[in-house]
Amino acid sequence: MEILKAVILLGIMGLIFGAVLAFAAQKFAVEVDEREAKILEVLPGANCGGCGYPGCGGVAAAIVKGEAPVNACPVGGAAVAAKIGEIMGVAAETGERQVAHVMCKGSCSSAANKYEYQGIQDCRAAAALIGGAKSCSFGCLGLGTCVSVCAFGALSVVDGVAVVDEEKCVLCGKCIDICPKGLIKKKPAKQEVVVDCSSKDKGKDVKDKCKAGCIGCKKCEKSCPVGAITVENNLATIDYSKCIGCKVCAEVCPKKVI
Repeated sequence: MEILKAVILLGIMGLIFGAVLAFAAQKFAVEVDEREAKILEVLPGANCGGCGYPGCGGVAAAIVKGEAPVNACPVGGAAVAAKIGEIMGVAAETGERQVAHVMCKGSCSSAANKYEYQGIQDCRAAAALIGGAKSCSFGCLGLGTCVSVCAFGALSVVDGVAVVDEEKCVLCGKCIDICPKGLIKKKPAKQEVVVDCSSKDKGKDVKDKCKAGCIGCKKCEKSCPVGAITVENNLATIDYSKCIGCKVCAEVCPKKVI
């Protein structure tokens, strides 16, 4: 009888607690906009954080609240943006696809080293040791930290320099954020003219450190017919809003950096 009483008492207590929890769930329930669920179905589900929000659920909520544009997902691209635009009843803005690019050509065969690095195979760790092994303080350390954070297999290290596969790149931005040298920049996917160097050292110093570095000679600047390329702080820079892709600058560059 004592056991039966205990079972009945526990059953009654369970019913009471269940009723209280059900009431609390209804009382404090947070209403979710049905558009948020629809957007989640459309999103690719990569949860890469490239949109700047904590996963696909975060960006879906932000889009519904008007805090993020319908094309906020870099992975989905224009196709996903169009579908989200239909759900939200707005037109998705279409822009030129952007990709990441490593602004360095300082390969093992081109760049000199200060010492032989034998530490942790991480660019951030190497950079903490007097800027890394490469003589050029702006050069890619080639240890693949950017490769390890890319969820789309768009990066690899070739001859000591990180290289982006533009077909796979969705510009999630993780490689850009993690590079201790700040070498990875975004560029229009269709743009073939790129200055593959980030060194701001003077020409003589660049020659001593890297065979593939920009020496700031200004030949590219003088030859550009539309004024799209300028040399500032000893480094050539391209204004993509002006560049017509004529590649004259690449032809005259003595170091073949462009």
